[in-house]
Amino acid sequence: MDLILVKIESDICTLTINRPEQYNALNLDILKEIDSKLDWVLEKTNAGVVIITGNGEKAFIAGADIQAMNNMDVREAELFSKFGQDLTLKMEEFKIPIIAAVNGFALGGGCEFAMACHVRYASENAVFGQPEVGLGLIAGFGGTQRLPRLVGKGLAMELLLSGKNINAQDAYRIGLVNKVFPLNELIPEAEKLAYSILNNAPLAVTATINAVNYGADTDLRDGLMNEQKEFANLFNSNDTKEGLLAFVEKKSPKFTGK
Repeated sequence: MDLILVKIESDICTLTINRPEQYNALNLDILKEIDSKLDWVLEKTNAGVVIITGNGEKAFIAGADIQAMNNMDVREAELFSKFGQDLTLKMEEFKIPIIAAVNGFALGGGCEFAMACHVRYASENAVFGQPEVGLGLIAGFGGTQRLPRLVGKGLAMELLLSGKNINAQDAYRIGLVNKVFPLNELIPEAEKLAYSILNNAPLAVTATINAVNYGADTDLRDGLMNEQKEFANLFNSNDTKEGLLAFVEKKSPKFTGK
């Protein structure tokens, strides 16, 4: 059975975690396969947007595989955490946008994977949480770092320390997800967003990702200086010339990513 199902249509690549009997829980094999598939998307396809979702109607990613973790020693746990952190960082810094289509449980590593995506859409039955403290653990794939950045320190502490779950509407209320849809509308709405992104200049999309990520880890002045550089560098591109000229001439631009 393929661990990751792949669909490419109209330059949108959908990666579906395919362990429905295990609620799409993450083990090392899944992490390696996601890592490999992301490399493949950049190297072998023309995709301009990635959508990540889970197989079935119950779970996006219900967390890390507890049975696998139960047999880990300290060194294996450290390597598992590092692989997950490296992968979520890779997702966050990916040069094309990644949309999380959260279709059910997004607990532990699942919530952490969703947070590493650039945009999060959720179905009405989605459930989010970082329940690690109830297992004698802490979030290990970036949850203690990304959750405060997304929802604020107080709300993040409440979720991380209590281990309690929240529903999709509460996740929307605190800013953890962008929008909530009925389950049958989730993927079509994610694809609709993807199409709107694909209409824009690829280099400008990547530069926006870079600028936002840089600014999230520095002060305002440094972030603004970096934005200046990203902004100015685009004037070396054909796409910027095409976009500006098309606006002046009142026609639709034809971007090439160059």
